Amino acid sequence: MESDIEKLVAAGKLTPSQGETLARLLPGSWCHHKSWGFGRIAERNLLLNQVVIDFASKKGHAMQPAYAADTLTHLPDSHIHVRVRTEPEAIRQEAASAPETLMRSLLTDLGGAATTDQIAAALAPALPDAAFKKWWTSARKRLSADGHFELPAKKTDPVRLREEAVSRGDELLAAFQGARQTKDQIAALDALLKAPAVAREHAATIIPRVEEIATRNLRLNPAQSLEFLLAADELRALLPEPGTPSAGLADALRQLDRQIPDTLAKAPAAKLRRILASLPAAFGEEWPEKALAFLQRSGSRLAGDLARLLQDHGEHPRLRASLQRWINERSISSEVLHWLCKHRQGEFGDLIEPTLLSAILSSLERDQMSESGRKGGKLHDLLMEDRELVSDLLAGAPVDAAREQLRKLIATPVFEELNKRSLIARFLKQHPELQSMIGGEEAESDQANLVVSWESLDRRKKEYEELVNKRIPQNSQEIALARSYGDLRENFEYKAAKEMQVVLMKRKAELESELGRARGTAFESPDTTQVSIGTVVTVREKASGETMAYTVLGAWDSAPERHVISYLTVIGQALLGKKPGDPADLTTEHGERHVEIVEIRAFKPGEDYTL
Repeated sequence: MESDIEKLVAAGKLTPSQGETLARLLPGSWCHHKSWGFGRIAERNLLLNQVVIDFASKKGHAMQPAYAADTLTHLPDSHIHVRVRTEPEAIRQEAASAPETLMRSLLTDLGGAATTDQIAAALAPALPDAAFKKWWTSARKRLSADGHFELPAKKTDPVRLREEAVSRGDELLAAFQGARQTKDQIAALDALLKAPAVAREHAATIIPRVEEIATRNLRLNPAQSLEFLLAADELRALLPEPGTPSAGLADALRQLDRQIPDTLAKAPAAKLRRILASLPAAFGEEWPEKALAFLQRSGSRLAGDLARLLQDHGEHPRLRASLQRWINERSISSEVLHWLCKHRQGEFGDLIEPTLLSAILSSLERDQMSESGRKGGKLHDLLMEDRELVSDLLAGAPVDAAREQLRKLIATPVFEELNKRSLIARFLKQHPELQSMIGGEEAESDQANLVVSWESLDRRKKEYEELVNKRIPQNSQEIALARSYGDLRENFEYKAAKEMQVVLMKRKAELESELGRARGTAFESPDTTQVSIGTVVTVREKASGETMAYTVLGAWDSAPERHVISYLTVIGQALLGKKPGDPADLTTEHGERHVEIVEIRAFKPGEDYTL
């Protein structure tokens, strides 16, 4: 100890401990303050009773010697805080070639443990943010293999330095056995499965414990229970003789049944597809129908995985038919619509047409009236934010079809005024001829009427009567019965019945509107000088010379497999008014077809097609 410091100690102005600390705080040496961080001693003048330190944020900061000795920690030249500033290149080389050595030195200097953020801050002068993230990803693997480092699953937990190395297998097994919370147990299992050799070694001893946890949690935490059972199945697959599970994923799915959509909404996205792969085993031949039922009640994330599962198992036609039926019935959920619109360039791109917009509006109105709040918020936001969606929905749409959709948009209450104006502007950009509808100038005469066959009109009337006299009263009884079960928050039967009520009431309003505008006809004496409603038109494709006949009938008459089409369809609108010899461009599910009108004749009921 220097003589000046000894005199201060002898005079009682410094304690012996303060004297020893002050003796190390020489000009040019490094130090650390708990509030101001890393610094360097600029001057130590005991005659003036001060120590001057240059901190990063406080240059030339003066302290009294006793206070400096109490609050400053002397850092040797070998300390990590010093090295990253005095030899950053050497630190970078050591980080690349020997991350274990660097981390052992760093953790020792920081007291044996440090979080990822603390490690990044300590190395920042040599490894800035981007460089650190890239290095840390590879360094963790090296540290994990070394065994001297305890690496936590959470970023906020510290990395700890061990006195003795622990094998990766023992570490992973201990992490699972020591975990008390189900989330920590799942994280430990996930880490174990990322090391197949280790997982294979311990699978036989772990599986019974995993299945026991899954069984215990199936009722209270079904999503986590499915994660445990998935891990058990994956561990069992590593064994030479997998054996029969005491509790399997398929059995759990079968028990959950109608709860599956709500349960899987809480499962991690990375595991959804693997869990859904057990649906066929869970429900046998009925699984496609189950999957379609779940699809109607699923979120957009789950909807995509369910759709992929059905397609992978050759159920694309059934899936497409169900989507089309739900769209036509206006019963498709906002979540499925969100998925369908967001992935409209995929396999179901042909469903992106004006009728889908009607389904979107119906779904948003249904969600607005439901007790579940803003269920359709994502669909609403997509419609507003995706500037191309309305254009895609109206692409190739005939004027009458676009007019019908615009009328529904104007009438719907689900949009705020400014948002509705924005959507209307996108409509008019695609169909400027509908501008008159905005000012109320359009007459509600023939343009609002629907030409329909008497037979289809009778069918709609019967549907309306069944709806009013049977389905709606029956639904009211189901709501009352479900309400009697109590606890409406967890009452799946009540929620399903209420959702069906909204669908039925919406359909009732639509039928009333359509029936009020319907004008029946027997298609007698149509104008055969041009394609008109009630005619059979023969066309020839220009490229191949192939001929085909289309029967153009009323708004509700359709049999695409027999080329019977409504006059409101895209093809019907493209043909109306054409005369023999005229060209026409028909948009079909196989693409654009360029044809020429060959012949036009009157439709013969019962002979050409039975209405």
